[in-house]
Amino acid sequence: MNERKQKILIVDDSEMNRSILADILGEEFEIMEARDGIEAVNVLRSFSVEISVVLLDIVMPKMDGLQVLAIMNSYKWIHNIPVIMISAETASSYIGKAYELGATDYIQRPFDTTVVHHRVHNAIMLYSKQKNLIGLVEEQIYEKQKDQSLLINILSHIVEFRNGESGLHVLNVYTTTEILLQNLMKMTDKYPLTPQEISLIATASSLHDIGKIAVDGNILNKHEKLTPEERAILRKHVEYGEQMLHDIPYHQNEPLLCAAREICRYHHERYDGSGYPEGLKGDDIPISAQVVALADVYDKLTCASPYRETYPHAQAIEMILSGKCGAFNPVLLKVLQFSADKIRVALRENPMSVNNRKDVERITREAISRSGNRVSQRTLDLLDREREKFQFIASDSREILFEVYRDPAMISFLDDGGEKLGVGVTVTDPLKDGKMLACFGEETLKKLFELIDSASGENPKVSMDCTIKIQGKLCRSRIVIMTQYSRSPASDKYEFESAIGKIYISDAEAAA
Repeated sequence: MNERKQKILIVDDSEMNRSILADILGEEFEIMEARDGIEAVNVLRSFSVEISVVLLDIVMPKMDGLQVLAIMNSYKWIHNIPVIMISAETASSYIGKAYELGATDYIQRPFDTTVVHHRVHNAIMLYSKQKNLIGLVEEQIYEKQKDQSLLINILSHIVEFRNGESGLHVLNVYTTTEILLQNLMKMTDKYPLTPQEISLIATASSLHDIGKIAVDGNILNKHEKLTPEERAILRKHVEYGEQMLHDIPYHQNEPLLCAAREICRYHHERYDGSGYPEGLKGDDIPISAQVVALADVYDKLTCASPYRETYPHAQAIEMILSGKCGAFNPVLLKVLQFSADKIRVALRENPMSVNNRKDVERITREAISRSGNRVSQRTLDLLDREREKFQFIASDSREILFEVYRDPAMISFLDDGGEKLGVGVTVTDPLKDGKMLACFGEETLKKLFELIDSASGENPKVSMDCTIKIQGKLCRSRIVIMTQYSRSPASDKYEFESAIGKIYISDAEAAA
């Protein structure tokens, strides 16, 4: 059986650079790619726990590498994923800022195969040791809490069976709470929780309805609609539960007991203040109780019961999101939407194993000695394209050079071209950019994009004459563009990728 390859995410706006790194590392690792920082963040959001290392370029359009590092810090991904910066930039300000933001290492282009291999493996092994140490500590904590959790689940099952409900409700709330909290940490830093705190809250959720022990069984198991008086008695279970836990003579300051008391009392509060027992609003409700409340409502909608209607998973999610089950924290609703499929699968596949600890991830691969590097056909094709691009640029180095991207619309000027024109280096949505409109005019910009759209794989080179304003002076100019296309694997057709262009200024002094 083949060992599963570890994932490496390569983030670089140059397909050539991504291809070269994929050639170097592709035999040992599963390669994931992103063309810019925005794509990188989306990949990290979906696969963060599976990625072993990120190779991250600094200078990129849309979102640069330093911004990606900042986001990785805010979501705490940087704590678990080593980042190696890859760039031709040598300025100490760039490199220093990258290290400040948590980068593990730095590789300068052009790439040296041996250096890339050693630094990638060193980064993985360094984080592996860190994870193993954290794992040992977590294992000790887990062993301490395991018997405690067992007793809590037994007690909670008594409550559920007395209430005429499935004993699985406790386990389902546990599982759903844990998933929601884990994804909450991925999606926002508003509620910072450690893995230990997430485990503790999930465990404490088992006691959310412990107060029902003190409620008359005839009320708990009544088939008909409760009278206002009976409903008032049932609502008292949140206070009974808190009091029961408060009356325990020992360990009142233990985090588990504190969390359980909070959850017991507040898991029927609602974000708009319509809940009980205190009518708390917003984040006056502890986040632990907010999450358990959401997990509790979801499971009661989907879990079979003789006392209420049961709804399919998708309908239950929609009911909660639309507000039919009360008001919830908008952030948590987004988390629920993001977590919906995972919750459905987790509860369907193995609801009884929620207390089984996941094995600590171990990364113990040794560096594989390689006698050579295979160059892929992709890299060879890219080399031809880069050579073509270089020859085009090198034919006249006095002109203003730029690249155009179509979706989304963006123009990036090379060297100091943007500075000469007074428009900046990279301009997103040029037709709405004031500086671009002042320099080129709306009509010229529209014609530029129409010109690009008129090109094709058979006729990639197009040109136009125009007048642009530089430093307040109108200058007759000629714009020549070479479009580039790539073959789509899905349709086997050529699709527009980008365009590179030159602006020839008739009045050379105006651009100096």
